[in-house]
Amino acid sequence: MAESIKKSKEKNQESNAPDEKPRKESRDVLLSPKARFIEVILFLENEPVSLDKLQRMTGFSLDAIRKALEELSEHFQTYMHGLVLSESTGAWAFRPATDLHETLQSCYGKKVDRRLSRAALETLSIVAYSQPITKREIDNIRGVSSDSIVRLLREREYIKAVGRKNVPGHPILYGTSRKFLYEFNLPSISALPKLSEIDRERFATSQVLDEQELEQQDPVEVAEATVTEETYED
Repeated sequence: MAESIKKSKEKNQESNAPDEKPRKESRDVLLSPKARFIEVILFLENEPVSLDKLQRMTGFSLDAIRKALEELSEHFQTYMHGLVLSESTGAWAFRPATDLHETLQSCYGKKVDRRLSRAALETLSIVAYSQPITKREIDNIRGVSSDSIVRLLREREYIKAVGRKNVPGHPILYGTSRKFLYEFNLPSISALPKLSEIDRERFATSQVLDEQELEQQDPVEVAEATVTEETYED
């Protein structure tokens, strides 16, 4: 009982103690008109917005936009907002503060996991770690056909065509999109967790198998497969 009273007294003393840092004047807390305008745009767009797009939408100079973004970022961090301003591949968006991630996880779960099957997530991870990569190489790694899953990931805009491989048939090469980085909260592909030694060997082996299969395959079959893939892409 005495211990409880003592703790209560100490708590009251702490709450009545003067703040170590002086409170800022209200005029110091207010955001500038340009920062407020950009804040609203980022909220309404609900996806990363590039500097060029912000310039088109606001008419502000790039220098003014950068200063406004810096002001927003400092403001949200200083006053411990639940959101922070984040930049990824040259685009800006609001994201939950890192200290809230665990709590949000228990409330909402993984947004991406709910929308993608395990097979789709596996395929997406293969593209992320091995890009640029062809569909045949994806099939070799997974051990099964990935036609429908690749189509799904393209429709959801998690992956995109980034070129063609310089081999017979010139198959399409796939890579991840900006949306992939945004939804997985990655500033860039280099921020992906490192692969295990087993997975690295597995991915490397699949590329060797793909080259061997292409050398052994009939040129007509390669051409037909390429036409089929291009038709599906269209």
